[in-house]
Amino acid sequence: MNSGAFGVLVGLSLLGAAWLWLAPWRQAWRRWRVSRQAFPASWRAILREQVPLVARLPADLQLQLKRRMLVFLAEKPFLACDGLVLTEAMRVVIAAQACLLLLNRPGADFASLRQILLYPAPFWVDRVRAGAAGVVHEQRQALSGESWQQGQVILSWADVRAGSADPGDGRNVVIHEFAHQLDQDNGPANGAPALGGRRRQREWQQVMGAEFAALQARVAAGDPGLLDAYGASDPAEFFAVISEAFFEQGERLAAAHPALYRQLSLFYRVLPLSWR
Repeated sequence: MNSGAFGVLVGLSLLGAAWLWLAPWRQAWRRWRVSRQAFPASWRAILREQVPLVARLPADLQLQLKRRMLVFLAEKPFLACDGLVLTEAMRVVIAAQACLLLLNRPGADFASLRQILLYPAPFWVDRVRAGAAGVVHEQRQALSGESWQQGQVILSWADVRAGSADPGDGRNVVIHEFAHQLDQDNGPANGAPALGGRRRQREWQQVMGAEFAALQARVAAGDPGLLDAYGASDPAEFFAVISEAFFEQGERLAAAHPALYRQLSLFYRVLPLSWR
């Protein structure tokens, strides 16, 4: 190889390295520009009519939510399934509820999420489970939502709409599935999202372990209390269920489970107890 060709290769390598090094800066600049665009009037109307939870937020969080939504909707593709016709309202309703989980958390952005699949109603999935003596059983289930570590969130629009319409029942499939996405940022969903230092991890494990065991005991006794009994299935579902209660029933959660509310407020960096 002559010196000229070698120089060209070196130059291209340096350009490639510089391009990769600057990628986070380019992304941050692009997101900043998108977040400063005017929030469409039609989207404001959709929020007023179909996402009443947004009206509870303080003014600064409402502004932050709208900026988050602009970026989310610019980056995350939606795919309509099973004959559903995707509308602007569907995208806005889902984005608003998903972005609640990102407020006051600059480093959180559902980085692994590649697309949202939307069905008109609960969708059927086939599951293979090992039973007693290693016998394998095939089960067919109807689901309202699902989160995949590979970067997909799957939702039933009927359940999205029902969860959004009642912001105080503690049942919200969007919050539930996007909580799983946060949980899956650092590996398979296990109820322990990225928390920072070891002290925080220890506190989280102590509180969550005790609360999860208590919910399992209440479910076994036939009275799960405030929290959905589905949260007793495993630690990952417990985290998703308590996230629903945190955002929709903050006052009740703080009264019934103060240690749980505190851990979630530290993680999500918001205080739903103060929302009216």
